[in-house]
Amino acid sequence: MVSSYPRTVFAVLFVMGLCAASLPAQAQRVSGSLGVGGQVGAPTGVTLKFYNAGAASYDFLGAWDARDSFFLFNIHAQFHTSRDVENIEEGDLEWFIGPGAFIGVFGDDPNDDEFGQGEATIGPSGRVGLSYAFAEHFEVFAQVTPRLSVVPATDFSVGGGVGLRFYP
Repeated sequence: MVSSYPRTVFAVLFVMGLCAASLPAQAQRVSGSLGVGGQVGAPTGVTLKFYNAGAASYDFLGAWDARDSFFLFNIHAQFHTSRDVENIEEGDLEWFIGPGAFIGVFGDDPNDDEFGQGEATIGPSGRVGLSYAFAEHFEVFAQVTPRLSVVPATDFSVGGGVGLRFYP
C-alpha cells in the first residue's frame, strides 16, 4: 500500500504557499506582516506566522515526525513580550507564550504506541519560546510545545524545535 503522507505534506505546503502569495508583502516584521519559514526538531515542518506587535500573533505549523511516523497541524495564538537585553534593540528579542490546538495522523507505528495506522488524534496544546528578529526580514526562534491528545485516547507529549522565518 502506498503511503498518503507525501501527498498530504505536499497539499499542506501548497495551501500555505497560496495563502502566503495572496497576502500583501511587507518590508519587515511589523504588525500585520506574514512570516514564512521552517522548524527543525520534533516535529520538523513548515510554519506561517501572522505577526502582531501589540496583540496576539498567530502561528500555523504543518509538520511531521519521522521517528513516530506522525503528521500534524498546529495552530497557536502567541502573546509576545519584549526582553530588555544589553546590546539588543528593544523589540528584537521577545519571549512568547500561548494556547493552541492540534490535529495529527499516525502512519506506521514503529514504536507500537497505543495509536494505530491512519488514526487521527486531536487535542489542546500550548507553546512557549523565544524569538529574535534580525536584518529586518528574518526571525529565528526556539519553542517548546506540550500537547495533550484527548481523542481517541488520552496521551501527553512534548515537542518543539528551532526555526527561521522570512518576512518578505
